[in-house]
Amino acid sequence: MVRTQGLVKVFPDSKRGEVRAVDGVDIEAQPGRIFGLLGVNGAGKTTVLRILSTVVRATAGSAEVAGFDVSQQPEKVRASIGFLSTSTALYGRLTGREVLQYFAGLYGLSGARLKERIDFAWRKLGLEEFGDRLCDKLSTGQKQRVSIARTILHDPPVLFFDEPTVGLDVVTSQTIMEFIEEARIQGKTVVFSTHIMTEAERLCDEIAIIHHGRICGRGSVSDLLAATGEPTLEQAFLQMVGYRREPVA
Repeated sequence: MVRTQGLVKVFPDSKRGEVRAVDGVDIEAQPGRIFGLLGVNGAGKTTVLRILSTVVRATAGSAEVAGFDVSQQPEKVRASIGFLSTSTALYGRLTGREVLQYFAGLYGLSGARLKERIDFAWRKLGLEEFGDRLCDKLSTGQKQRVSIARTILHDPPVLFFDEPTVGLDVVTSQTIMEFIEEARIQGKTVVFSTHIMTEAERLCDEIAIIHHGRICGRGSVSDLLAATGEPTLEQAFLQMVGYRREPVA
């Protein structure tokens, strides 16, 4: 499970003073379900995920991941999560296999268990064709597959996906979405951030719409449509974030 209460993150800004990137966010994600954070760029989605993954410390509020307090037990949180985004970097001078071996060691895997998990990820993500090439020589989609393999090596119960399909071709995007759907079937707790409506409609059991750091709507797609009276998720989203169409002159 992933749970936050009153989560706040304030960043200092020399021009604007304090910026409240996250402002009182309450979310709860359950095992075997995909919880979506839906918002435009800069809405606060990534900051929430960075707090949950212990990369950034919250200014106020609390967060719990897999039963561990994010601020008090960060090592146990990190051992319980896998994190994937399009900005996840790989070591260009290592092959895909070497990247997996390196991170498996960081996760504390060794011996037969290390080999078992690498073999599983290798087959699961179809790395046979390119996994022994240098990461610098891989396409964007191939790099993302290696990144997914790295993310699941230690079989974490909680998975964070931060806009993982941005900039990818339709085939690679499809592979990632299928992987996320399978993670739900396996009983993982999945938190998925996106600004793409079709992805949210397809994947998410529950959606929290976030705008200017605040949650301004939540529920299933059908809940959001019913609450707004709109026929599509895109129109429901626009209504909830306060978008007003400019009149045509």
